[in-house]
Amino acid sequence: MTRAPFHAVASRLSPLRNRWVQLAPREKYMLLIAAAVVLSFLLWQLLLAPSLKVLRTAPAQTQTLDTQLQRMQSLQAQAKTLQQQAPLGYDDAVRALNLATKQTLGATAQISVNGERAQVTLQASGADALAQWLAQSRINARATPVEARLTRVATPTGVTWSGVLVMGLPPR
Repeated sequence: MTRAPFHAVASRLSPLRNRWVQLAPREKYMLLIAAAVVLSFLLWQLLLAPSLKVLRTAPAQTQTLDTQLQRMQSLQAQAKTLQQQAPLGYDDAVRALNLATKQTLGATAQISVNGERAQVTLQASGADALAQWLAQSRINARATPVEARLTRVATPTGVTWSGVLVMGLPPR
């Protein structure tokens, strides 16, 4: 039963074997060279080329991963620092948020405090100033964004933001 597949393959290859016997030595030699070239190409494409590609791209990937790791370690250190800070009272948080709003956003923002939430209305605030204000409000006032309804506007001088941010404050 195991010989049946072998005989089937052998019978199908017999015309090729007969043709091979009829070939001149020079033709056999050329066919062997062509087969060696095709085999070499396949080995290159399947075994060597992928490995060489990985070897070429490894330094760039390592650099990218190192940069990501440094960023994550920086964020981890920042989170630990925030966790170790003493709790901030409600009144101090409101003062710090008002101060950060006046210093960073200036006339482009209006703030109103209602209970444990502060609503900040932005009118064409710069993107960099808004990012800096968010960082200051998180670190100094321990206020976190609860809700944001912002519209991005591209102007010739840069990107500005308009809308409303609702910030959560520490409990009273």
